[in-house]
Amino acid sequence: MSEQIKQLITQLDQVLLGKTEHIKLAVACILARGHLLIEDLPGMGKTSLSQAMAQSLGFSYQRIQFTSDLLPADILGVTIFDKHESQFVFHPGPIFKQMVLADEINRASPKTQSALLEAMAEHQITVDGTTHRLPTPFFVIATQNPTEQSGTFPLPESQLDRFLMRLSIGYPSLDAELAMLKGEGLSSYNDTLPQCMSPADLLKLQEQTDNISVSDALLRYLLSLVEASRQQNEGYGLSPRASKALLQAAKAWALIQGRNYLIPEDVQAVFTPVAQHRMRSSSQAQGETICNRILSEVNPIQ
Repeated sequence: MSEQIKQLITQLDQVLLGKTEHIKLAVACILARGHLLIEDLPGMGKTSLSQAMAQSLGFSYQRIQFTSDLLPADILGVTIFDKHESQFVFHPGPIFKQMVLADEINRASPKTQSALLEAMAEHQITVDGTTHRLPTPFFVIATQNPTEQSGTFPLPESQLDRFLMRLSIGYPSLDAELAMLKGEGLSSYNDTLPQCMSPADLLKLQEQTDNISVSDALLRYLLSLVEASRQQNEGYGLSPRASKALLQAAKAWALIQGRNYLIPEDVQAVFTPVAQHRMRSSSQAQGETICNRILSEVNPIQ
């Protein structure tokens, strides 16, 4: 593991106590150029993680609070006629930041949710027929409350598929919560977190992720997992886009582990976060159950 990645994980671990594995998966997500969906109850540290990550990486950051009356223009921006210039001028919306927190994304209407699709897939938006490029790097962290709570609009499958990983942070351990109550960790991290790397440094690490070596045997194992998802009778099978996402996430995990080649354990470590939200048909727990069954049934390469 590079010193920069190690420092980043250590620093985030001081903000989200006792959740090292979740932090590593979040870091792997950004190394793989993906977007992250965090689904959990309020107060679990979702927003804290996004803010701490943005500050540690030196990213420009914007939080967008999704509500039922939020409009696409409130996210993307608007074109307004400037009488002094005698022309229409585009006024960028809050999405024009390197890291965007879409907070409680499933409280907005489907029309507003879909405003993020082009941005997440192509790193650009189109307003009034004109295309505008987004900053580089560009990373979306979306949080959502459990779909059974009132006032939510479940994300459609096309939107879920744009997220590389889905995580649930869950309750902290008793020891971690005790440490938090005693004031340990970085509760006021906005004033104390140093920048671990620059956006340019992150781009170099993303290039290293792309160059992780993968054997044909390992690719066949990965495709065996994907094929198994398409053969089960519950939920949905993984798409070719999901296959690419799984490979890229596994490469990022290998880089975090300090290797320049892929092993089956890398694929297994990221399979559930990458696949569960793509395969569920009724509940998140069902998606996780399907993933665990596939991992147990498909033998890794020898």
